[in-house]
Amino acid sequence: MSILTKSPVRSLRPGGYQNIFDRMFRDGFRDYFSNDFQETIPAVNISEEKDRFLIEMAAPGLKKEDFKVSVEGDVMTIASEKEEEKKEEGKNFTRREYNYSSFSRSFTLPETANIGNIEAKYADGLLKLTIPKKEIAQTAQTKQIAVS
Repeated sequence: MSILTKSPVRSLRPGGYQNIFDRMFRDGFRDYFSNDFQETIPAVNISEEKDRFLIEMAAPGLKKEDFKVSVEGDVMTIASEKEEEKKEEGKNFTRREYNYSSFSRSFTLPETANIGNIEAKYADGLLKLTIPKKEIAQTAQTKQIAVS
């Protein structure tokens, strides 16, 4: 058995840093910069019950006024835009910071969704949308078909 060691000269050869840049562009910049760079696409859970569909979106730090929920045709879109400005003034300085975050998620609703009665509630960082099913979908009966 032999022990292999990594040569420090290998990374200094032309193109030695190519792997770093390849990884940066492949994996995205977020791993290579500070934690100030944050993804703003919230996680979503979707579930179906007998009489409704439920969508739960984790979006802490927002207010209910920050959300826009709209339905166009059979596509429901949940969007948010938030802009903050912080200003500090001292004896010999002025500092202004701006923060802007936004996201938009779209979902195709099934034909069984009752689009006219969708309800949305936001509490404790969780947006909950309740999409009732149409009456026809709820009363679907099971029938056995004989094969001849």
